[in-house]
Amino acid sequence: MPDSIEHYIKSIQPKLRLLLKKYALLEKENMQIKNENENFKSREKELISKIETLEQQVDILKASTGKLDGNEKIKFEKDINRFIRNLDKCIAMLNK
Repeated sequence: MPDSIEHYIKSIQPKLRLLLKKYALLEKENMQIKNENENFKSREKELISKIETLEQQVDILKASTGKLDGNEKIKFEKDINRFIRNLDKCIAMLNK
């Protein structure tokens, strides 16, 4: 009887080692994927910021050439007013 248990344990050990190797590889792959994901998220934020900047530049160019339609003009004026309010807040903080 003890021989069969010992034999059973010996037959499981290689399978367990293989399973642990696969687990370690999967953990490593998972970390690489997480790092890639973080890099993609960071790049996405950079690109979104760049798009917003370019959209603002387009609006400014349109405004300077007088080619804004009604909705664009209203949006542009709101953006300008928002920038002015932010500047006023900054100036108020500096004066304190």
